Amino acid sequence: MKFMNQKKFLLDEIDFYLVTDSELSRKGTLADVGDAVESGCKIIQYREKNKNTKEMINEASEIKKICRDNAIFLVNDRIDVALAAGADGVHIGQDDMPIDIARKLLGAEKIIGLTVHNRGEAIEAEKKGADYVGLGPIFDTSTKKDAGKGIGPDRIREVKNAIKIPVVAIGGINKENCGNVIESGADSLVAISAIVCSEDVKRETQDFIEIILKHKTP
Repeated sequence: MKFMNQKKFLLDEIDFYLVTDSELSRKGTLADVGDAVESGCKIIQYREKNKNTKEMINEASEIKKICRDNAIFLVNDRIDVALAAGADGVHIGQDDMPIDIARKLLGAEKIIGLTVHNRGEAIEAEKKGADYVGLGPIFDTSTKKDAGKGIGPDRIREVKNAIKIPVVAIGGINKENCGNVIESGADSLVAISAIVCSEDVKRETQDFIEIILKHKTP
């Protein structure tokens, strides 16, 4: 229980956040996670749309072992998989299970992140008990087909000033624009294709972390 509280606290200190994608990955999800964690990534979200529940639980359980005490491990959407694999929490979308129900199922100590697209949704997410929000898409992206049009980095500061919980930026982020994303107020950011499509996930993860730290306000 104490360690989970510490993990919630660490959300404020996280710089880079990896979301897995088995369709884009060149070396496989487990390899991507292992390389990212070894390179200093502190939060992993397992997002899988193409496997059955049993396969997802097995893979999620392996990811849990990789993350151990070195990274927060979340499961996208699937609360059942998160519980079965002993994940640290979940990330859910606006059309997924309501936060209050998810909280009852997961318990007070688990982490719940919610996808938001604007200031109003972010304020509502905080009121309902989200531990952080995933704001996006910041830029246009093809990684998530239903993501919608990019809202632009200026919206990050607007949302950050409206809530107290961490803001994670996602959508179309790469090494060329991630500095601007952090300077706009994001506590952390997600890059998917820029990482998992790479032949060297370790190097790419390290590069992102270095750029983020360079642009973060002391």
